[in-house]
Amino acid sequence: MNADLGQLLGEVDALLLDFDGPVCSIFAGYPASQVAAELVDVLRRHGVDVPPELASEPDPLEVLRRTGAAGDQAVTQAVEDALCAAERRAVETAEPTPYGREVIVAARQAGLPVAVVSNNSAGAVSAYLAAHRLATYVSPVVGRAYADPSRMKPDPGPILQAVYALSQSPHRCVLVGDSLSDIEGARAAGVLVVGYANKAPKVEAFREAGADVVITSMGEIAGWLIELTGD
Repeated sequence: MNADLGQLLGEVDALLLDFDGPVCSIFAGYPASQVAAELVDVLRRHGVDVPPELASEPDPLEVLRRTGAAGDQAVTQAVEDALCAAERRAVETAEPTPYGREVIVAARQAGLPVAVVSNNSAGAVSAYLAAHRLATYVSPVVGRAYADPSRMKPDPGPILQAVYALSQSPHRCVLVGDSLSDIEGARAAGVLVVGYANKAPKVEAFREAGADVVITSMGEIAGWLIELTGD
């Protein structure tokens, strides 16, 4: 087992999880590229002249981010509303991440509070947790700020919101995330960060970005948390 991971988990008082990746694959049954294309259609219906690179953007969060950067709040709200609705549909067919549930349950059994900090909407995250009987294990759920994509991770604000809701100090919390924005946001917030490299190229990228520990399976965290409980 990864000794560095075990040492890190033994030194923290709270576990923060990104949602899409560590907990589930939200767009497993409703592809992200399809959602992104639907958001582009929203832009067109609002009279936006969509450039080719945005028209082919496969990441719905990036469509929202670029819409917000353009500065038209009414259009940003329209895209936000469409994305929130799509995410609520997507969680119905989301694919649970192997060992994601075990991490959440084992953390609570080890006495660690668990929060979710996500660039997805809080409503979608909460719906998933409720459907998978995990809602009682996770609080708070910090989702993306409504129609203000500049506040999504890597902005440290959502991470610090979760930290303070748990009445913790940043350096006593760890965020588990599967993107460079998670690592960058964690570094800015002053929390420890575990990079979940669910694709091989991410391993070196996460190390170079400053992740405290890099893992390739959520089972590694679950194993150490079970060790902490003494079971």
